[in-house]
Parts: sequence; C-alpha cells; structure tokens
Amino acid sequence: MIVTGAGQGLGRVHALEFARQGAAVVVNDIDSSREAAQAVVDEIRALGGRAVVSTGDVSDWAYGERLVREAVETFGGLHTLVNNAGINRDRMLVNMSEQEWDLVLRVDLKGHFVPMRHAAAYWRDAAKAGRRIAARVVNTSSGAGLMGSVGQGNYGAAKAGIAALTQIAAAEWARYGIVVNAIAPSARTPMTEAVFAEAMAAPETGFDAMDPANVSPLVVWLGSDAAQAVSGAVFEVAGGEVSLADGWRHGPAVGKGARWEPEELTDVVADLIARSEPPTPVYGA
Repeated sequence: MIVTGAGQGLGRVHALEFARQGAAVVVNDIDSSREAAQAVVDEIRALGGRAVVSTGDVSDWAYGERLVREAVETFGGLHTLVNNAGINRDRMLVNMSEQEWDLVLRVDLKGHFVPMRHAAAYWRDAAKAGRRIAARVVNTSSGAGLMGSVGQGNYGAAKAGIAALTQIAAAEWARYGIVVNAIAPSARTPMTEAVFAEAMAAPETGFDAMDPANVSPLVVWLGSDAAQAVSGAVFEVAGGEVSLADGWRHGPAVGKGARWEPEELTDVVADLIARSEPPTPVYGA
C-alpha cells in the first residue's frame, strides 16, 4: 500500500497503523522530508513490519506513475492508496497571490488525482486481465472544503475538489472493483497547530481528542476488505467521533412551465430559502 505525505502528522500515524495491522507500506513524502520518511520506515521495521521510502512530488505525473510502480515491484502488488499529502497557504482572498493559489491547488488537488490516476490504471489492467483485485483509495478532504473556511479559499477549494473527485472516481471505477472514499479529519498536525494552536493543544490529563492517531482506525478500515460495500462517501472524523458528511442534494424546486422574468424571482428565491435546511455556517464567519 501507499501513504502519501507520510513523513509526519496524519500520514505518519496512518502508515504506522496500517503496518501494525500487517500491511506493507510505501512511505511517501517530498525530497526535503526524506529523513522524516525514513524515520517512519525505521519505526515500522523496528516493530517487525515491512516498509520502504519513496520521495517525490505526488503532483508530478511521472513521479506518480513511478510511485505506483515502486509499490507493485517492491511488494508484489498494490491494494490501498491513501492520499494524505497536502499544504496550506492561508490568506484572505483579496490578499491572496496567484502563487499561493496555484501551489495549494497543485499539491492538494492535483496531488490526489495523479496517484489515483496511475493506481486506477494498474487496477483496471488487472481487472481486464481477469485477476482479482482488492483496490481501495482513501482521500483526505477537510471541513474547510465541505463547509468553507474564512482565510482558506485556496485550501477550501482544493479540499472541496477532493470531495467531488472522490465521488466521481467512485462512480467511474466501480466497474473495476475500485472503492474510493474520503475523510475530513480534525487532528493535531504541524499544519493545524500553526493555525489553531490553542484548540489543538494536548490536554494534561484524559483523552487527547486531537491526537492524529484517533483518525487512523477509520482510514485503515476504509482501506480494508471490510469497506467493499462503501464507496463515494466522505466521513468526518475527530477524536472518538465518526460521522457521514451529508453533501449537496437537490433542494425544493418551483416550476413555472415557462421562462421566468427577473422580477418574479424575488419571491421565488425567498420561498426556496424558507423551505430549505439552513446551510452549515462557513468556519470563521
């Protein structure tokens, strides 16, 4: 299996938990984090598990193809891909630079698509060849993508894209037996500590709800055979709580049987809003 962005934070604990459950893990991170990724591999091996390092940019097309090939050649196949790698560059939209927008969309959104695309090609070819496959993808969205988050327009857009990408891939790849789901986690990581230091701080005693290891059991379950019947779902997970995110749905409708005049729509829109469930507020609004 592959875990991207596994040198620290959520990726690290996902890799460790998969290894604890018996999986052979390719620990991916960027070149500058090779030492951290190697430390995760060393920790897995010290526990008697199997793991190797693969460093590179998961948004790079050629590297994504190589990453999948490395997993197959090293461990004889690929069963689970966990897309965890991501970054943020928080800023109000009116102050955001083009570089800050492009970087986050490239790493977070394209960095999910590229490994998915190459893993799916491997699984599709296996399925067409008549080989039984157990193919699982677990993506990482965010509450910022599901509900929006002030000051995180780039990050929220990328994470919303990941949720949509998850649903579309689940629909397109079902014919090959590929299961695709996503999580929207809340946990203490280097990224969240920098933004929400007080909320993410570990308590002096009792249950540490923000411990990233609390998220990993769901990720491992979604990456296992037990999740065969679940695809296209997004789960929010934090501490000891798991919930199924309820995404966009068709709401109330009003029909005229003819084209509306603009002035007619004032009352129509007011009625639609009155008859609809109020949306979850944007974080920070």
